[in-house]
Amino acid sequence: MFKWLFTWWNGASAGALFDIGRRASLVGRDEQGNRYFEERRPSIEGRKRRYVIYNGLAEASRVPPDWHAWLHYIVDAPPTEQPLKRQPWEKAHVPNMTGTVRAYRPKGSLARGGQRAAATSDYQAWTPEQTP
Repeated sequence: MFKWLFTWWNGASAGALFDIGRRASLVGRDEQGNRYFEERRPSIEGRKRRYVIYNGLAEASRVPPDWHAWLHYIVDAPPTEQPLKRQPWEKAHVPNMTGTVRAYRPKGSLARGGQRAAATSDYQAWTPEQTP
């Protein structure tokens, strides 16, 4: 209960849920369970604010490209009404894995436990001159 009341990074806090529930309506969900909302009335600027409530950890890279475009007003219709056209060469969306066990670790990376290959160029390290 304490975690739900005060931690915004583990989903939405009680205050955020209350405020968004009072002013906005649910537009849709993505495959990760994130929920997307749009305000019922436009703001002073003349457009309706859009929100995402993450399912679990609040990590912006977990928002798929079609919902990202809708959240940032690149497209007007949400993906539930007008999905983005997928090209056959496109890969599926993957969130940022930095800091997890699934992070990219190239060959020779210290995190992978490897040794870096020796330099093969004409580079010579600088060393300061010895003064007596």
